[in-house]
Amino acid sequence: MQKNQQQLKEEVAAAAVASLPDDLLIGVGTGSTVDCFIDALASSGKRIRAAVASSHRSAERMVRHGIRVVELSSLDEPLTVYVDGADEIEPGLAMIKGGGAALTREKIVASASEAFVCIVDESKLVERLGRFPLPIEVIQMAIGPVTRALVAMGGRPVVREGVLTDNGHPIIDVHGLEMDDPLAWEDRLNALPGVVTNGVFARQRASLALVAGQSGVRQIKASR
Repeated sequence: MQKNQQQLKEEVAAAAVASLPDDLLIGVGTGSTVDCFIDALASSGKRIRAAVASSHRSAERMVRHGIRVVELSSLDEPLTVYVDGADEIEPGLAMIKGGGAALTREKIVASASEAFVCIVDESKLVERLGRFPLPIEVIQMAIGPVTRALVAMGGRPVVREGVLTDNGHPIIDVHGLEMDDPLAWEDRLNALPGVVTNGVFARQRASLALVAGQSGVRQIKASR
């Protein structure tokens, strides 16, 4: 029987939980697949020293499950692993993230972790990033100049209506970009004055991707 997308999300979430050791410090991302991961983690019996959440949404879900959530600033050691989904992921394990508007905090938590495990279903695999509109978190007063700069780069920017990040900033979604060199694009976009973070995760690319498909969950390891 063909698995639907929700079943694939639950399957890859369970595989991620099974791969984790006990007694770890964990960073937890944001999104529907991560919701499945949090639920599976809570029911697994794994011992979690503490968790750092990339969003209020994930923190609240973990607290409801009785998982201890702490602020990243309270820790004096790296997180063991960061687990999160992606809107797109390419063969080198660079990603586009930010569909859930948590991209800045996701990058911060990922950067503070010894490993990054990306959990996705196979629909998120792409040969080249850019099919999914690229989210960019910006300071409110910079929307105009950043938008004009993005148009000059060949993009079609659209401010995401009715959405502010947990940091209180708007999101611009950029359509039409094709990123052969994700790292160069990440740095180029971050250099625009007023950009808080862009949704290209190349500097904080995944170290391992777990990908759920009709034949089960497979692993893709980073080539670097």
